[in-house]
Amino acid sequence: MPIRQIMFCSAAIVIAHTNFADARPDTRKMTCAQTQALIQGQHAAVLSTGPNTYDRYVRQFGNECDAPAVPMARYVPASDGQCRVYRCEEASPMVPN
Repeated sequence: MPIRQIMFCSAAIVIAHTNFADARPDTRKMTCAQTQALIQGQHAAVLSTGPNTYDRYVRQFGNECDAPAVPMARYVPASDGQCRVYRCEEASPMVPN
């Protein structure tokens, strides 16, 4: 394969990767209601929460988490303040001291 074709393919991969990263919804550019509606509508969504941070958020009542993980409340930045969403996490055991 000639060098020119290799360079073209490499450039196409970088551009495609950049476009996919830009396509991820950013909670900072949405209101809290829009963020929560997106998660509810898709049942789970990978959302950007900062310039280099993202995570998968799920509905509060659903089966999007693999056992033993459960939906746990977290707050993410939104255009209108902090927004309560849910992320799959392993529940901490309730052990009395």
